[in-house]
Amino acid sequence: MGINAASVLNHIINGEPTTPKLPILSSESKALTATIINHLRLGRLGKAISVLFSAPVPFPFALYAHLFRICASQKAIVEVRKVESHLVSFSPTPPVFLLNRAIEAYGKCGCLVDARELFDEMPQRDGGSWNAMITAYSQNGYAKKALGVFSDMHKSGVFAAEVTFAGVLASCASSLAFWVSRQVHALILKYGLGGNVILGSSLVDVYGKCRRMGDARRMFDEIERPNAVTWNVIVRRYLEMGNGKESVFLFSKMISLNARPMTFTVSNALIACTCFGGFCEGIQIHGFIIKINYEEDELVSCSLIDVYAKCEDLACARTIFDLLSPKNLIHWTSMVSGYAMSRKTRQARDLFDRMPERNIVSWNAMLAGYAHNLQWDEAMELIILMCNDTRDIDRVTVSLILNVSARLSDVELGKQVHGYMYRHGFYSDLGVANALLDMYGKCGNLRKARAWFYEMSHFRDMVSWNALLSSYARHRMSEEALVIFWEMLGEATPSKFTFATLLAVCANIFAREQGKQIHGFMIRNGYDLDIVIRGSLVDMYSKCRCLDCALNVFIGTPVKDVVLWNSLLLGCYYNKQSEALLKLFEAMLEDGVKPDGTTLRAVLLACISQGYVKLGGQYFNSLSHDYFIIPQPEHYELMIKLHGLHGFFDELEDFVKKMPFQPTVPMLTRVFDSSKAHNNTRLGKWAVRHLNLLKD
Repeated sequence: MGINAASVLNHIINGEPTTPKLPILSSESKALTATIINHLRLGRLGKAISVLFSAPVPFPFALYAHLFRICASQKAIVEVRKVESHLVSFSPTPPVFLLNRAIEAYGKCGCLVDARELFDEMPQRDGGSWNAMITAYSQNGYAKKALGVFSDMHKSGVFAAEVTFAGVLASCASSLAFWVSRQVHALILKYGLGGNVILGSSLVDVYGKCRRMGDARRMFDEIERPNAVTWNVIVRRYLEMGNGKESVFLFSKMISLNARPMTFTVSNALIACTCFGGFCEGIQIHGFIIKINYEEDELVSCSLIDVYAKCEDLACARTIFDLLSPKNLIHWTSMVSGYAMSRKTRQARDLFDRMPERNIVSWNAMLAGYAHNLQWDEAMELIILMCNDTRDIDRVTVSLILNVSARLSDVELGKQVHGYMYRHGFYSDLGVANALLDMYGKCGNLRKARAWFYEMSHFRDMVSWNALLSSYARHRMSEEALVIFWEMLGEATPSKFTFATLLAVCANIFAREQGKQIHGFMIRNGYDLDIVIRGSLVDMYSKCRCLDCALNVFIGTPVKDVVLWNSLLLGCYYNKQSEALLKLFEAMLEDGVKPDGTTLRAVLLACISQGYVKLGGQYFNSLSHDYFIIPQPEHYELMIKLHGLHGFFDELEDFVKKMPFQPTVPMLTRVFDSSKAHNNTRLGKWAVRHLNLLKD
């Protein structure tokens, strides 16, 4: 505060009457009031406050209140202090409502120390005083302090009004204080405010943000007449929980009740359609949008472009874009993103180059499209252009650039981004920090990765641990990866991704006992052993020569997909059980599971092992023709090995000459080695001749 109000207010406590007296206004005061109001009318707040601050006379309380409101709206903290200083200097017993306005002004200016100091000095407080302090903390992100003030208010016996409860619930939502919100809910019911639609909407919001959708839905259903805000909250919260179908259902229910939705609600419903591929629902909502004349709204039109693009109807998305007039930056960016994320990067780049203006979101959309489509060279070219065009780099840009440098194994670019993060304050952003950790790991610089991981010790999360674990696993440092896992247990709770990585690590080093321990850990701690984890378990047990355990996991899986079958088939091959592999393959076909390229590889390996040359040829042809598997070069190599290893040179020569492409160097080398082993000079010379042609 300017002049410390403590002496004035404490003087009141020591015996002065506490009833505020209206100041006696002199002719000078009236003239200065007119001057101040004139300055305010002309937008000269600073001059108005200077006139008040230098005046040796009191002013009407209404003027002080008006000045507090204007200063708060303009966040003019110096002027707020001057107004308060003048008030307490010339009004020894200022009314409580004016001190409340001062607290509100300090709160809106972000000066919570001044607000709290004034609040603590007040000899008398009313409900507005408590509410002003709670709101000040809540609006500035200090949710826990706001809840603390509310607790003190309740202990003091002050009756909380609706607006106080609304502020407290907002603090509960921002701090995810679920159990506190339940207690506040009970107080609301105790005070007879259960029918208040604003408080009901706030409760729906806080329960939804705390991921308690059952409580949120019950609260919503108890509201007799939900308003547009209430509907928007419940639709949004279901969307955030990933339940797009329920979000769209509630939106439809809202329409059936003839409630007019907010544009935000319409946009949320459209986004919800993209969560479950609800193209038909999106078209119906589009028709409703036209009916209520929302198609020109910026937010709604962007969501329309997005829903058509994500449902792969780019023609409709482009039609909506072309019909918009005028088009703003967000429309352009939405269309660019739609093309880019639909694997139409050429069209996206053409549109991007035609944009009349760009911001960092536009650059990010184009860069994310290249990254999504694994076009790393084009992404690198765009990064260079972006750095020459703009300096408005945000956290999304930094993460994308780190992703590009990781994929290109360009650790020098990553180091430059690391330096940029320190200079511009991005190093404390968890998402960016994890992207940097992942970049160092993928580039093979594990020393830097470990050092950065330790620097993140005060804010790292499960993603950080998984990134470090994957880095060591990727570079075949399996023992170190296991050590990291045991360290992780003291700080974080492993995810299913963690276990999938660990099981692959155990498979690489044939660590059966550690694999069993991890399997037991998941069972003891109630992890859901989904089909991905079960596939990893089958693979681990198979490679660790424990086929019985792999088979038990396989049998215990209720729904088996092709990946799980392939894991078991290859496991049989690793354990020299090729006959069993072929029988399992026939069982797989009988079970109606469609084979893929990995299945064909496993079957051919079994045929090579058993010497089933004709059977291998039959499988090769039938899987190609009956299941539309396009054989890859590795499959052709296996067929060459099958014929050559077992001396079927006529069939080998016929197979090689009928291949849809020229044989590669490894294929010709295998033909030559087989011919040499079986003294087939003619085919060996043919292979040498073609090898020489490839070398030339």
